[in-house]
Amino acid sequence: MPDSYDDGPVAALRRIAFLLERSRAETYKVKAFRAAAATILPVPGDELAARVEAGTLRELPGIGASTAAVISDAVQGRMPARLAKLEAEEAGPLVEGGLAVRAALRGDLHSHSDWSDGGSPIEEMAFTAMELGHDYLVLTDHSPRLTVANGLSVARLQRQLEVVDAVNDHLGRAVPEPVGPIPKPVEGFRLLKGIEVDILDDGSLDQTEEMLARLDVRVASVHSKLRMDPAAMTRRMVAACANPFTNVLGHCTGRLVTGGRGVRPQSEFDARAVFEACAAHDVAVEINARPERRDPPTELIRLALDIGCLFSIDSDAHAPGQLDFQIHGCARAEELGIDPDRIVNTWPVDRLLAWARTG
Repeated sequence: MPDSYDDGPVAALRRIAFLLERSRAETYKVKAFRAAAATILPVPGDELAARVEAGTLRELPGIGASTAAVISDAVQGRMPARLAKLEAEEAGPLVEGGLAVRAALRGDLHSHSDWSDGGSPIEEMAFTAMELGHDYLVLTDHSPRLTVANGLSVARLQRQLEVVDAVNDHLGRAVPEPVGPIPKPVEGFRLLKGIEVDILDDGSLDQTEEMLARLDVRVASVHSKLRMDPAAMTRRMVAACANPFTNVLGHCTGRLVTGGRGVRPQSEFDARAVFEACAAHDVAVEINARPERRDPPTELIRLALDIGCLFSIDSDAHAPGQLDFQIHGCARAEELGIDPDRIVNTWPVDRLLAWARTG
């Protein structure tokens, strides 16, 4: 690791946050670095250098001892010790394999911001998606019934769509500082309007048809009554897949296999009937790449593959660094020999949007 550092303090703070999120660190450990980056972003460079010289960085709101040390080192052209440690310990591959599929991906169809239960603003999610090489990112905050995740009412979703338009306008003119070694031109990137909409008990979707019609991509997921009777769960999921607004069936079994939330068994349903409904209605089966989910299980991905389903490999990111989780799903798809053209987020944005509108 070089002793010198030329990318500046904002990039250093963002990179530290990214690597912490990528390693699944607790949110509280990350917030200080993202908050410090936001604090110093508008501060002129000469003022920042003067504060470093005078030792007054901590007079700025949200700057503590650890973030001040990072800023001081970066301003003076030194590699911050915290960043060097994280680069050495956390910047390596998350999983073996998956690189060919990952190279084919053009975007991510499932991500969350601080408008629902994510940890970062919409703009930060978009910047990081660009830096990771995406052509598009679909913002899919939760729908109203999921109150524990601060799901979006109709009014809040309407406001968010306006914010997405504003972010796209801004991204067309602004070049973000790189978060890592992958350069990405801003030109052509699009933040797409989406939702992770709850599948209600009867299979209907937890948002008005008017609002669903205004979105680019819709991920439909079960978040409640995961232990529902198998026959009822099957009817519920088949009905959701038949809904013309459903584009992606999200984390279909709801299982958790590891992580801080503990483990949770998969929901029971007739997977063949559900995947046949997906194939009949051109709904993609999500390969949810969160390490604690690995959803669907391998045998169900094989079944969906045999039935002829489309797939979407999604990070389900709740923080910018978690956008890198996609490689977990890519490795599974590569191992199972899924043709990249059957993965809808390998498609150019115009093809993706045309598919998503066909319902």
